[in-house]
Amino acid sequence: MVLSVHERIGRGLIGKPGSAKDIPTPALVLDLDAFERNLARMAKHCASQGLGLRPHAKTHKSAEIAKRQMMAGAVGVCCAKLGEAEALAARGVDRILLTSPLATKGAVARATELNDVMEELIFTVDHPDGASDLNEAALAAGKPFRVLIDLDPGLHRTGIGLNQGFDALALQIKRSEGLRFCGIQGYAGHLMHEADVEKRRTQSLEVMDMLRDAKTRAEAIGLSCNIVTGGGTGTYDIDPGAGVLTDLQGGSYIFMDREYAEVPTADGHFPFEPALFVQTSVISVNTPGLVTTDAGFKSFATDAEAPLIHSGAPEGAGYFFFGDEQGGILLADAEKDHLPRGSVLTCVVPHCDPTVNLYDWYHVVQGDTLVDLWPIDARGASQ
Repeated sequence: MVLSVHERIGRGLIGKPGSAKDIPTPALVLDLDAFERNLARMAKHCASQGLGLRPHAKTHKSAEIAKRQMMAGAVGVCCAKLGEAEALAARGVDRILLTSPLATKGAVARATELNDVMEELIFTVDHPDGASDLNEAALAAGKPFRVLIDLDPGLHRTGIGLNQGFDALALQIKRSEGLRFCGIQGYAGHLMHEADVEKRRTQSLEVMDMLRDAKTRAEAIGLSCNIVTGGGTGTYDIDPGAGVLTDLQGGSYIFMDREYAEVPTADGHFPFEPALFVQTSVISVNTPGLVTTDAGFKSFATDAEAPLIHSGAPEGAGYFFFGDEQGGILLADAEKDHLPRGSVLTCVVPHCDPTVNLYDWYHVVQGDTLVDLWPIDARGASQ
C-alpha cells in the first residue's frame, strides 16, 4: 500500500518535541487540548440543562472524534448523509441519527443493510412517499426502521410544515407496521449565525414552540415522542431553556471557525475556542509587505470570508486567497514587518465543516508536538 505524504512523514514525527512545525503543509491541524476543553464544556452544559447531546458528525467526519464525543456523554451522533453513516458505522460508531431524508431506491436498499447491523440507527422522513418506501423495505427485511418526522422550521431545506401535512404523516407512520416512531427533528440552520442576538433568540424560541406543538399533535394520536432533537452551536444557550428538546445537535463547537468567531452572544462570545487550523508555509517573499503561502482556495472552504491568522505572523497581518494553490499575507508595516521563507503559520478556518472535507487526516498536536494522526473516515461521503 502506498502511503500519502502526510501519513508517511507524519508517522515519523509523532512524539518528537517540536515536530508540529515539520508537518508537510498545507495540513489540517487539531489542537488536542483545545478540542478536549470544547468537548467537556458542551457536555457539562448539556448535563446542567438535563439535556442529551447528539452532535453532528458532518462537522468532523471522524469515527475517532465520534467515539470521543460519546465517551464524553453524547447519546449518539448525527450524520447528514447515508455515506457518512456507513463510513462511521464501519469503524464501530453504533448509534447514529441520519438527519436527511432518503429519496431513492438505492439509498433505501443501503439503509436496509445498515439498519440490519447497527445497534441504533434512526431515520428522518418528511414526505408520505418516504415513509412508504421505508415501511416496505422494513417489512421485506423483517426489521423495523426507527424514524423521526423532520419538521420544517422555516428554512424550507428539508422537513414538513406543521400545517402542511404533519398530522397526516404522523398518522401514516403510526399505521405502518414496519416503522417505529421515535419523535421529531427540527433544525433551524438559518439561525445559527444570525448576528442580531435578540432576533436569534426570538426566532429560535419560535422554532422551539413549533416543536412543542408538533409533539403535542403526535401525542394526541397516540405516538410517544421520546426524542425531540434540534438546535445547534449557534443556539446552544437559547434552545435548552424552552424545555422541549431532549437532545441538542451542536456540531461546530468542537472546532469553531471564523464564522462562529464573529457571531455575538448575550454574554459577548461563545465559551468554545478555536481548535481546528490549517497550517501553511511561506513560499515566496519578493514583494515588500507581501508574502505568499502554500494554502489557497484548495486548502480552505471558500463559502465564507478568508481565514484568520492565529499564529506565526506579525500583528495586523491579514490573509487573502491568492489562487488555487497559494494564499497571500499582507503585512501591516511593509518596512518593519517580515516573514522569512519557510515560516510556518496557523490559520483559523473560515467554515470548519467543508474545510475538513478537503483533507484526509487530522494532525493532532499538543503544544509544539505532533501526537497523533486521525483519519477523516467519511471524507467525500456525500451520497
